Amino acid sequence: MSQDSKERAYQPDEIEARLKRELPHWRYENGWIRRTFRTSSWKGTLMVINAVGHLAEAAWHHPDIGASYAWVEVKLQTHSAKGITDKDFELARKIEDFVSWRPGKEGALGGTPTGDQRFAYIKYDDK
Repeated sequence: MSQDSKERAYQPDEIEARLKRELPHWRYENGWIRRTFRTSSWKGTLMVINAVGHLAEAAWHHPDIGASYAWVEVKLQTHSAKGITDKDFELARKIEDFVSWRPGKEGALGGTPTGDQRFAYIKYDDK
């Protein structure tokens, strides 16, 4: 993909349609695409922040992050293009897949135990 296509800012109607199709838990608001991840505690919040930080640094595309005890909000925008570009959609997809990954649905990894609040971590969207 060329640098120009990565810097093309999408129009609001294009952003809304793409989010609906590709990233339904994300929203477009005040010039940013945003996602709020719910966590079970400060421990989960810090883990989400660190995961997003790792992905953003590796991609060299840095979001704004807001957080409290049991949530993290990730906001993406390409400042150089003054809008939402392919860079934002690509990083949002990577963040979504990484943070929302749920071991135990398939494979040998069991994931965090359910039923014991001491091990609570991410509040998945289907719960």
